[in-house]
Amino acid sequence: MRIKCVLETDCLPVAYNMMFVSLIKECLKKIDENYFNRLFYYQGKHNKKSKNYSFAVGLKNFELDNEVFKINDSIIFSLSSPDLEFFINFYNGLLRTDIFNYKGYTLRRKRIVHVKEKYITQQEAVFKTLSPICIKDAEGRFLDLEDEKYSRELGYLADIILKNFRGYGLKNEIYFEPINMTKVVVKLDRQLENGEYYKVNAYRGIFKLKGDVEDLNLLYQLGLSFRRGQGFGMLEVI
Repeated sequence: MRIKCVLETDCLPVAYNMMFVSLIKECLKKIDENYFNRLFYYQGKHNKKSKNYSFAVGLKNFELDNEVFKINDSIIFSLSSPDLEFFINFYNGLLRTDIFNYKGYTLRRKRIVHVKEKYITQQEAVFKTLSPICIKDAEGRFLDLEDEKYSRELGYLADIILKNFRGYGLKNEIYFEPINMTKVVVKLDRQLENGEYYKVNAYRGIFKLKGDVEDLNLLYQLGLSFRRGQGFGMLEVI
């Protein structure tokens, strides 16, 4: 299940990911606060378990002015999830959210479009990133695409993502082949002690995955990246 929501705003912070995390949380909380608390908290602390969705933000006509994007057109917020409970709660909450305010910025909802999902029928598929992919190693270090550990850690992450959603991981080993990937640095809305933004090294572009058909379809729906719940790893089949 996936949707596109057309939003209007005059400007966005350059580190806008957490703004849309807050939008998702507000939509869920409006519909079912108990579900919201189960999803994001555990024993009074933030629940770090990976979430069953990914999202992306597309800016059309914009200008960068210092640390602010000046928006001259609408923006597109896309979200994908195979988790029916999450999707229904979020969608209904979004319908109730005409205006969303975040730290002095305002989003106005124009329309919501349901997007028909594609279905992968073969044991390989070519994807493009709608939001960038970040991969880390066991020490928490963001990996470059050229790192010999990149493919292995991506497969390990794919296994965890599927296990958290359906109770078991990959049916078969997955193979990653970059086709046209470009490195990007994403600023998150968390400033370090020296005042700098927390930055995530990630990649956007086109790549191929080979593996089990069901695994590929679920990764298409769930996304593939660390920090999927913060606007990373949403995919489209091409």
